[in-house]
Amino acid sequence: MNDRIGELAQCNERILNFFQTGPVQRAAIEQFAKLIVQECIGIVENISPGYADYRNQIEDTFRRDCVEKVKEHFGVE
Repeated sequence: MNDRIGELAQCNERILNFFQTGPVQRAAIEQFAKLIVQECIGIVENISPGYADYRNQIEDTFRRDCVEKVKEHFGVE
């Protein structure tokens, strides 16, 4: 299991106790969601089309735009 999965699993353990909600549990749920969004952003940021021409620049610009929109939508840095 990689470190990121471990972090998600730790948050998930706290989520399982959701019905005993309090500020700590709500914070754990928010952290869990934030980790998922950050992982998705990281994946998109690191995609490389591998073209050696103008298409690479177009896809790179599109990828950056997608990352910014996701960050903006979820309020994640």
